[in-house]
Amino acid sequence: MKMTPAETMKLIVKTLDSKKAEDIKVLKTENLTILADYFVICTATSTTHAKTLAEETEKILKDNGEPPLRIEGYRGGGWTLLDFGSVITHVFTDEVRQFYGLERLWGDAEQVDISDLIVQ
Repeated sequence: MKMTPAETMKLIVKTLDSKKAEDIKVLKTENLTILADYFVICTATSTTHAKTLAEETEKILKDNGEPPLRIEGYRGGGWTLLDFGSVITHVFTDEVRQFYGLERLWGDAEQVDISDLIVQ
C-alpha cells in the first residue's frame, strides 16, 4: 500500500536521524510548488557520511515500497537529491548547504515540527 506524503516524510526523517544526520529540517511546500509536498533537508559531516545517508534513505524507502523516482548528485558528494515524488530529500555537506541556502530560498514554507521523530 502506497504511503502518504506525510508518512514518507516521517520515515525519511527517522532514517536520516538513525544515521546521525545533523540539523534535519522539514519544509511543507505543498502550497508553494508542484515539485513536492515536503522538502527534507539535512547536513552530513563528510562526503562519505552524505553517501551513507543517501544510500540508507534509498534502501529503507525502497524496502517500504517507495523507491526514489530519481537521485542526483551522488558522485559530487556535497549535495545529493533524492526525489520520492511527494517528498524531496536534500543531503548536504555543511559548506554546500550554507552556499545554496534552501531554507532562505523557501522562506515562505511552513517549517514542520519533527521533534517527536528525532532522538534528542
